[in-house]
Amino acid sequence: MDSALIPEGAKRCEFPKFMIGMAIVGAVLLWGVYAMFLCWFKGLNQTNMNDYYGFALWIWADLAVIAVGGGAFFTGLLKYIFKIDELKNIINFAVIIGFICYSSALLILAIDIGQPLRGWFIFWHANVHSMLTEVAFCLSCYFAVLTIEFIPNILENRQANKVPFFHHLAHNMHGVMAVFAATGAFLSFFHQGSLGGVAGVMFGRPFAVREGLLIWPWTFFLFTWSAAAFGPCFTLLVTKITEMVTGKKLVSDKTVHLLAKISGWMITTYIIAKIIDTIYWATVTVPSLGFTLDHFFSNNAFYGYWILVAEIIVGGVVPGLLLVFKSTRENPTTRTIAIILGVIGVCLNRWVMVLQIMAVPVMSFDTWALYIPSWQEVATTVLPVAYGIMLIAVAYRYLPVFPQEPELNKPVEAAE
Repeated sequence: MDSALIPEGAKRCEFPKFMIGMAIVGAVLLWGVYAMFLCWFKGLNQTNMNDYYGFALWIWADLAVIAVGGGAFFTGLLKYIFKIDELKNIINFAVIIGFICYSSALLILAIDIGQPLRGWFIFWHANVHSMLTEVAFCLSCYFAVLTIEFIPNILENRQANKVPFFHHLAHNMHGVMAVFAATGAFLSFFHQGSLGGVAGVMFGRPFAVREGLLIWPWTFFLFTWSAAAFGPCFTLLVTKITEMVTGKKLVSDKTVHLLAKISGWMITTYIIAKIIDTIYWATVTVPSLGFTLDHFFSNNAFYGYWILVAEIIVGGVVPGLLLVFKSTRENPTTRTIAIILGVIGVCLNRWVMVLQIMAVPVMSFDTWALYIPSWQEVATTVLPVAYGIMLIAVAYRYLPVFPQEPELNKPVEAAE
């Protein structure tokens, strides 16, 4: 039964070996599910949130997975709207990664509201003056778009594709996928931007507040830009890890180099805008609010100036330059270093925009409020990682995710 579902011509590990791996990751997933149910049935007192930290660790994870999941909408935009045909070799995997990231984000939101039975209040009793309402609407709609984009890949399973209806449905859905790619890019622009906008309008927290264009603070555009820039890095990183685990070449160097080049230029332009934004904030916005830059970084080792350097230089300038220049982009070692630094950089950006905001004292009698998450927060943050690994494993085993896999591994298979 198992072998009948594996794509024709593809080789996969033995079923018992596959199940052992799934069981190990499944145990981690069950740990997270247990913590999730504790939060639902006993309440948010299971967390270490307090009057300073209204956002738990999982909110950082929520914004981080949404940012790195941006590779799905941006790669889809390049493939279907800008007609960059070479990306057809990685678009299926980008969609799966995006599906995992956005379903994880919705799961985290379900945990965060504490009472999941009232989750529908967001839609039925919508606060139309809240950016978070816009985020919830766009997030839900874009997840629906990603599901539609994922369906053709499922229908192309070896057995499902034998059914004429499923075969023609998958074919026709591929034909209209440009419509969904454009819809996804439109929705992503607003929900990624709104996540940044929430931070930018927090006037009571001068670390985050920004000037803006019309009703949008700069952070609205920086969040969208950074997701489009670093999202492809995460796609390339997960692809690299999948290749290492499976021991196979799954995507051609030509496709990898192209996506890395696009990501490199996006990161470079983004980080220039981010540097300009930071300089303007430090020299104009902060003094106008009665603060100096030292208020936000000094006298605290955990949030010292090093974190600013790590985010902008190490996680932005360095990966951008490594991916822009051909010699370092096409070198497997420096390219891997660049995509790892890029993923860390965007996650660090979301960290400071979620947790450092809460840590900075805003009153003269306040002190830095450091935050240690509870084990339940850690477990529910690890939960999406375990879920993602399991879904990628199942998809790789039973679906034709990588169209180049047979061609790229043909000599090896012939030798075997």
